[in-house]
Amino acid sequence: MEDFKNISRRTVLRAGAVVAAGVGGLVPTRFAIGNTAKVKIGFLLPYSGTYAALGEAITNGFKLALEERGGKLGGREVQFIAVDDESNPAKGPENTNKLVTGENVDFVVGPVHSGVAMGMVKVVRETGTIAIIANAGAGAATGPLCAPNIFRTSFTNWQTAYPMAKVAMERGMKNVVTMSWKYAAGEEAVAGFEQGFTKAGGKIAKQILVPFPQEEFQANLTEIAALKPDGVFVFFAGSGALKFVKDYAAAGLKSIPLMGPGFLTDGVLKEQGAAAEGVLTTLHYADALDTPENKSFRAAYRKAFSKDADVYAVQGYDSAQLLFQGMAEVKGDTAAKANLIAAMEKAVIKSPRGTFTLSKAHNPVQDIYLRQVKGGQEVVVGVADKALADPATGCKMG
Repeated sequence: MEDFKNISRRTVLRAGAVVAAGVGGLVPTRFAIGNTAKVKIGFLLPYSGTYAALGEAITNGFKLALEERGGKLGGREVQFIAVDDESNPAKGPENTNKLVTGENVDFVVGPVHSGVAMGMVKVVRETGTIAIIANAGAGAATGPLCAPNIFRTSFTNWQTAYPMAKVAMERGMKNVVTMSWKYAAGEEAVAGFEQGFTKAGGKIAKQILVPFPQEEFQANLTEIAALKPDGVFVFFAGSGALKFVKDYAAAGLKSIPLMGPGFLTDGVLKEQGAAAEGVLTTLHYADALDTPENKSFRAAYRKAFSKDADVYAVQGYDSAQLLFQGMAEVKGDTAAKANLIAAMEKAVIKSPRGTFTLSKAHNPVQDIYLRQVKGGQEVVVGVADKALADPATGCKMG
């Protein structure tokens, strides 16, 4: 178990490099490729840059779930092949092809960045490779571009943002500024909130979009202060979320409620410190969920990796759970693709986030929690939306 414990320290990959791994850790590709008895799992995740910690957490969560189930899928041993996608949409198709065509993987798991996801979807739609979106919330991937071989165990950008509109209205906010990085995830999240908020009679004072992955926010914060909104809704994640929340507080704006999808605090809350106090977020998971599944998961994750789990680790964990159920049904026969897909579609995932199923578009149908930072802790205030499914506009499946 010691090798498994240290996987995260050995998962820092060269940008765009391909590395193969067994359950116990990474090994040089030349020694691991070619064993056809093994199920090949391709990780298309960021292991460098802004989202590196997210890629590591997804990887860790997936491997933990597999380790708990004996390290096999459908009775077959597993080989991992990881590509650092660099959160670079331009390289999305190329990096996906490294796994699908170059390494002939059975499954692709990832990515984090929505732009990269769109490149991945393009490739797997053409090849038929089964892909599990373990984070990226790009709506089109399971909307107009939905396909039988594309699954999502995370969320859509709409799904984690839309419920906050109701929360804002209930708290008396009528005039809100929205802000995000200018890329698919941020724009879709902002659009989801704005859709719900304006439909309920609210007004968007201004929408601010900044280049990804810019983390210089001072001019924007000065503008927000001048607009004097009732609240501010933002989408940021990783180091950008850490920086924005600290800058927001330093700019003296804490009297204006700050809201966003849970990525605003997840994984960075400790580093945000007092600056995060009072921040409201909506998400499909909360560290403090008081369930046996969540308590057991968090204890096992801490034991394995000497750090606390977050939503990204949960999504990796549940990606493995989905594959485990599908592969068990076909007894490890990846060639029985139609039966494998049918089994995955019917899966019931007992997740640390709460039990969820999949919609006809292969999106999670899941509770969205309202959380607030109180005393340095992420407190679950309640359920903002029960068993919420993304509308998956444009999906022709089902």
